[in-house]
Amino acid sequence: MRKISMMLLAFVGMLGMMSCTNTGSTSKEDFTTYVEPRIGTAHCRYFHMAPGALPFGMAKPGPSTNGHYGNKSGWEATGYDYRDKSIEGFPCLHEFQIGGITLMPTVGQLFTVPGDTAMTGERKGYRSTFSHDDEVATAGYYSVLLKDYNVTAEVTATTRVAFQRYTFPESKESRILFDIGNRQGESGAVKDAKVEIKDNGTVVEGWVITLPEYVKKYQPGAEVPLYFHAVIDKKPTAVGTFNGEKVKKDSLTANGLGAGAYLTFETSAQEKITVKVGVSYTSVENARLNLETEAKDMAFDEAKKQSHDTWNEHLSRIAVETENKDDKVKFYTGLYHAILGRGIASDVNGAYPKHDGTIGQIEMKDGKPAFNLYNTDAMWGAQWNLNQVWIMAYPEHMSDFISSHLQVFKDSGWLGDGLANSRYVSGVGTNQLSLMIAAAYACGIRDFDVNLAYEACRKNELDGENRPFGAGKTDTKLFVEHGYVPHQDTGEGADEMFMFSASHTLEYAFSAWATAQMAKALGKTDDYNQLMSLSKGWERIYDKETNFVRPKKADGKFIDNFNPMQVWRGFQEGNAWQYTFYVPHDAKALADKVGTEVFTNRLDSIFTQSQKLIFSGGTEVGAFAGLKTLYNQGNQPCLHISWMFNEAGKPSHTQKWVRAILDEFYGTDGIHGYGYGQDEDQGQLGAWFVQSSIGMFDVKGLTAQEPAFGLGSPLFNKITIRLNKDYYPGKQFVIQVKDNSKDNIYVQEYKLNGDVLNSTYLPFATFAKGGKLEVTMGNTPKDKY
Repeated sequence: MRKISMMLLAFVGMLGMMSCTNTGSTSKEDFTTYVEPRIGTAHCRYFHMAPGALPFGMAKPGPSTNGHYGNKSGWEATGYDYRDKSIEGFPCLHEFQIGGITLMPTVGQLFTVPGDTAMTGERKGYRSTFSHDDEVATAGYYSVLLKDYNVTAEVTATTRVAFQRYTFPESKESRILFDIGNRQGESGAVKDAKVEIKDNGTVVEGWVITLPEYVKKYQPGAEVPLYFHAVIDKKPTAVGTFNGEKVKKDSLTANGLGAGAYLTFETSAQEKITVKVGVSYTSVENARLNLETEAKDMAFDEAKKQSHDTWNEHLSRIAVETENKDDKVKFYTGLYHAILGRGIASDVNGAYPKHDGTIGQIEMKDGKPAFNLYNTDAMWGAQWNLNQVWIMAYPEHMSDFISSHLQVFKDSGWLGDGLANSRYVSGVGTNQLSLMIAAAYACGIRDFDVNLAYEACRKNELDGENRPFGAGKTDTKLFVEHGYVPHQDTGEGADEMFMFSASHTLEYAFSAWATAQMAKALGKTDDYNQLMSLSKGWERIYDKETNFVRPKKADGKFIDNFNPMQVWRGFQEGNAWQYTFYVPHDAKALADKVGTEVFTNRLDSIFTQSQKLIFSGGTEVGAFAGLKTLYNQGNQPCLHISWMFNEAGKPSHTQKWVRAILDEFYGTDGIHGYGYGQDEDQGQLGAWFVQSSIGMFDVKGLTAQEPAFGLGSPLFNKITIRLNKDYYPGKQFVIQVKDNSKDNIYVQEYKLNGDVLNSTYLPFATFAKGGKLEVTMGNTPKDKY
């Protein structure tokens, strides 16, 4: 399996000085050269491959190889597959449950459907073959040679405008297709669409209404509309529209399923044509406004440079130094994914799609919206990845993201974990937003409506009355009544409503504990006491005879025929071997209950056995390949477990196994990227790499009243984290590592600002003040400091 060309990784785009920000950026290193967006793209989710986008951008242009097929259930791999040999177009939108507005340049005979991926036999579609050798992919820019047409396609973007530029050969039949009324990626089926050609073919605009599978499941009757306004910098010689394979020459309008438009040009050799596509989730008018505000007079190369500089500033907030280029590529590609997805859904004027399908208005502050609204996959498990990275390096985004969720809470009455245009798309049927909000508050990020945020968290943890399926945790009432979620082998509704009793108990106990810490800080004593009682839910389903958490029925009896390796019965996307360690808020009590020696020996044996399967499902390419294993790095419920040795007083084991996971589970090519075909989940596995490789990770997700990072074994020789002055008093926190190597994986000594540390914990408040952590490495395990 060949590694992605490092020569392509070194492509930079246009160099430029980074703009100054509230993080005090002064570095001139180009961190985008270490971003390889194609890592892990064999069998990946639709939102994973959108290299043209800005951090958290709405416009997310990128290539699609198979996106028009969509997926059956809403979550399966679709979009860009590294193993495919042809490209079918360049969608402008890549989000969780959102996809579409696809453009494609062609030359010669007109085709108006993409055709089959394999391209066997007679040509029947507009797709083109390509080679990875002819691709350039980095943060904020992508280009590829479409071999069948000898056309080079390039994409970049501003926040709400996708730029697409095509370099054509000499031809009288050069074309640009707008494929609008068809399924794309996770969009689900199309309900309706409209495309209009205006201004002599220099403007194309319209909309498509989609029915994503998760919207149909979690908010039946709702739909997701997408709008666009495109400006082309050359007048075509001919135009037309189509619906599927039915073509209407000279037509200016198409409606319904399969609606699209084509523009024909006469081009000279190497002639470039640029299309700027303003996008919106509220209206064509706002798509036009987004374009005119952000990019009216901007050329492609200007947008490309602006994107490069923006990405470089964001990536440079955590500067790592090492002679191992693969480690640096893994790091910055992981960081890139952590801030790529979960994009903006509101317009430049503050208009946003409301939960009920109407259009809302975000309050204005100093002539701009006070915050942005966001689309997002569920934040299930984000306490062990995204939450920590965002709080550490992007606190302004964490604040914005929380304000977005609070707006949906005001509109709908509930926190909505997964959202597509404010519509519920929970994904896992639970809701862990309380962990994110509690962590932000504990770390001093409080420039959102704190009282409203606490109200939302309290309701999320304690209120089970008339709770909509899309808000998750439909068994909350049972959890509050029993102190655990009673198990049912059969029930009504979706699996999430009854099947995952044990994993729900563990999740709810943790989030109850986190919310209790916020309640205590706010003086909510009664709430604190109730939530702390619920946080002991894990003890109520702990079976001391088997030393596993075990689903328990309403009558207080454990289930019969218990198999700790069994997936789904009581455990969502996992099993009792994996979930028994899901007690991050009370880890020392868990270790005591199991027995500290048994606890650490079991953990160690789990990792010893799991290493044979590359800490997941081996080389099997599939999102669920590691479910029926002892440990699964490819899925959220396990992501804290390698750090649990710290809680049991065996930090050397955390150092050993975290290093092994970083080196072996993560790769740098299209197939071996995040395991083999594992679900990267909009940055979660990438963010875990970031946090773990710098040797700072909190199993509690920074939710304690006085949060602290657990310390581990840094992968890099030096790490410099620039702090946002608007949130933290310090300027930067530096980790200097001595005698570091692939053999010297054990920490011999920690020094903080010159003083020896006798603990493997670093208070977040200390980190936020800035300073220097010196770490001395060696090849001998050490557990006492």
